[in-house]
Amino acid sequence: MKPRDIVHEKNSLWIFGYGSLVWKPDFSYKRRKVGYIKGYKRRFWHGDDFHRGDKEKPGRVVTLIEDQEACTWGVAYEVTKSHMEESLQYLNVREVLLGGYTTEVVEFLPKEKSHSSLLALVYIATSDNPIYLGPASDVEIAAQIAVSRGKTGHNVEYLLRLAEFMRLSCPEVEDEHLFSIEAALLKIFPGGEITPSALKSL
Repeated sequence: MKPRDIVHEKNSLWIFGYGSLVWKPDFSYKRRKVGYIKGYKRRFWHGDDFHRGDKEKPGRVVTLIEDQEACTWGVAYEVTKSHMEESLQYLNVREVLLGGYTTEVVEFLPKEKSHSSLLALVYIATSDNPIYLGPASDVEIAAQIAVSRGKTGHNVEYLLRLAEFMRLSCPEVEDEHLFSIEAALLKIFPGGEITPSALKSL
């Protein structure tokens, strides 16, 4: 099923978030479910020169890379038909025009086993994108995140909030890529920890 089909044929639309959408959707939704999609791994391989960085120091944000053995945890939001158009318009600016993402339809599996799987719209940035940065070591990615800030805030906040979501909502999941970059970042700062007030001075 193509993205436009899932939008036009349904009375409600599910949108899957795996980056900043897990803590900051900023669109109207009816309910949310924590869960995962199969066949993709989350990686800090996409550049961001607006929300979490700028032209001189692009930040690093996550995208999805196809991997049949992997799964990615996040949140699916149900958007009713009455809010569908405005929500998609908002996301098309946030994710497509400014973020460089395209859309795909994926199968979402809720964490609660009693709930059945569902189709969800997801935004993915590919290597074809001009601000795509690609692979780098955990240390290199952490160093880039440590010095990047954009219109939405510091790149550090993005990383820490995503790690916090995983620990609180999916404590049984070991996201090695995410947590390894977080560990490398914490070594950059004195004391090995960053508070919200410290973020403001970065």
